[in-house]
Amino acid sequence: MTEELIHGLHAVTAALEYEADQVRGLWVERQRRDGRIQALLDIASRQGVVVHPVDRAELDRLTGGARHQGVVARLALRQRTLGEADLPTLLAAVEGPLLLLVLDGVQDPHNLGACLRSAAAAGVHAVIAPADRSASLNATVRKVACGAAEIVPFVSVTNLARTLRALQEQGIWIVGAAGEAGDSLYEVDFTPSTAIVLGGEEKGLRRLTREVCDRLAQIPMVDGGVESLNVSVAAGVFLFEAQRQRGVRN
Repeated sequence: MTEELIHGLHAVTAALEYEADQVRGLWVERQRRDGRIQALLDIASRQGVVVHPVDRAELDRLTGGARHQGVVARLALRQRTLGEADLPTLLAAVEGPLLLLVLDGVQDPHNLGACLRSAAAAGVHAVIAPADRSASLNATVRKVACGAAEIVPFVSVTNLARTLRALQEQGIWIVGAAGEAGDSLYEVDFTPSTAIVLGGEEKGLRRLTREVCDRLAQIPMVDGGVESLNVSVAAGVFLFEAQRQRGVRN
């Protein structure tokens, strides 16, 4: 079984809490003695994970100089990204109206991580993305997601338009985000089962994706301001409007 490295306090803590059986070891900067590191070490101790105190230079080497926050974990690499065939079973297990986030070609791992974080906070049941020309669940995505990558199912599909049509056949409403749309998202009813579709950086929704959508909507913005929002920000606006309409409470 191959392995992968993850780094950062949130990503490593999430791995220890949600998939401790996959953690093969923890490397921690020996000079750090603060409360956040101690809390992480306490979890590792409870889970029986071996901890290796090392100098910062070793962590820099392991991560290629990334901002590791003094901690690196080695995980057994198992299949965390689901495929198109997994969707029916995944969605059938959900009670009540579905809320899905579809990302049509988001290539920046920082944006994907931020989208996953918003998705987890909004109670999204799955994030769907095409396998080609999209960011995958790497260490950067996990760090930015702050644990959300271990919570929200991430489904990679070979043909996004086909997947969207299959969702429509199950009665799921497909709403695409498009700046030129005539309707505001605040005019859209998000209370039925809904898949919110956002395009990638710069280009937005692809033509085939756009044509499949049942409705397009835009985020109303002040004249003279910015022309568009970052995809992760736009995702948060759409998702939390959906949850507002659904009257979600803690």
